[in-house]
Amino acid sequence: MDRKQRIYSFEFFPPKTPEGMVKLREARKQLAQLHPKFFSVTFGAGGSTRDRTLETVLEIQAEGLESAPHLSCISSTREEILVILEQYKSHGIRHIVALRGDLPSGEMSASDFRHANELVAFIREQTGDYFEIEVAAYPEFHPEAPSAQADFDNFKRKVDAGANAAITQYFYNADAYFRFMEECDAASIAIPVYPGVMPIYNFAQLSRFSAGCGAEIPRWLRMRMQDYGDDLVSVRALGLDVVTELCDRLLAGGAPGLHFYTMNQAGTISTLWQRLGL
Repeated sequence: MDRKQRIYSFEFFPPKTPEGMVKLREARKQLAQLHPKFFSVTFGAGGSTRDRTLETVLEIQAEGLESAPHLSCISSTREEILVILEQYKSHGIRHIVALRGDLPSGEMSASDFRHANELVAFIREQTGDYFEIEVAAYPEFHPEAPSAQADFDNFKRKVDAGANAAITQYFYNADAYFRFMEECDAASIAIPVYPGVMPIYNFAQLSRFSAGCGAEIPRWLRMRMQDYGDDLVSVRALGLDVVTELCDRLLAGGAPGLHFYTMNQAGTISTLWQRLGL
């Protein structure tokens, strides 16, 4: 398949301030010109951004673009999730990224869901095939997984529960993705699995994210970035080279598309887009 015909999507997070919302609108306007399949919008730990997620999603919908709100189920009851689903249905939203989510730090609250497969099953039970459901995949394994096999079994449960597609955690080792896809083939899992791509905007920030989510940063890349220190021009130049090469290899190897973590910025993604010939 021609790489231009594959499916591309962009991820935003709900801004906390009016200024952040203005910046996001500007970024979205620029990225909309690239004609992605959809824009996804994250959902804070324990539903902490629920209203802002909906507000952002509705703005995207009002602009005639497809939006896919994230929905995390940890620390939520069935009744709370059902209210959100009905809210999305009432606004004509038909696409959801269903996740377990992270428990807010230090918080213990009632939850009817322990894993994302339970959320997927609940959505299907309550709404049938109304929603297109994407789930998460971890080519380098979830940081809480007791073993590689246990992590893959968990992914398969989400697929069996009714997921239509998956988006991976970001990674910088294409072989991890290709080996994951070989496992999917062996297990007769046929849904598309879109690689999640994290451009390198700020290396210190990326290091913190990666420590928390289990994404490996190759030692050679970490050492080179540490040499650059506060030289953001060099950090971003090397980051663009690394991520362009990664995306090229993924698309050449048969990835069905790419999902970009934008950090609510458009410039780096637009440059990547041009380099990839999209």
